[in-house]
Amino acid sequence: MSESNQYKTVEEYFNAQPEQVKNALIELKKCIIEVVPNATELINYNIPAYALTEDGKREQQIMIAGYKKHVGLYPHPTTMEKFDNELNEYKKGKGSVQFPIDKPIPTDLIKRMIEFRMRLLIM
Repeated sequence: MSESNQYKTVEEYFNAQPEQVKNALIELKKCIIEVVPNATELINYNIPAYALTEDGKREQQIMIAGYKKHVGLYPHPTTMEKFDNELNEYKKGKGSVQFPIDKPIPTDLIKRMIEFRMRLLIM
C-alpha cells in the first residue's frame, strides 16, 4: 500500500498489506493462476503482475494492487470494454476495476475476464 516501498517479489508485496487486503489479493491471484497456470509472476510498476504469455510485456500482463478499501484489477482496456455492463456496480477506469474489500470478490466474473484476455492474446 505504501508507495515508498519498492517491492522485489509478489510475496513481499502481499505481506506488506493489511490482512483483509492481502486475502483479497490472494483471491485475485488464484483466479489468474486457475485460468493461466503457467502465468509468470513479477512486479511491474511496483505492483503484482502476471505475464499471460512467455516473456509477456505490459500488453500481455494482468496486474493487481491493494489499497486501503479495495483491490484493483488491471486486465486491459479491451477487457474492460467487453465486460463493462457486468462491472456496473464497481468503480472502473479505462483499463481497471476496483473491488471493495468489504464485499465478496466476483471470482467467476474475473475468471471470465481473464479467459477473454487470453483469447485476444492467442489470436
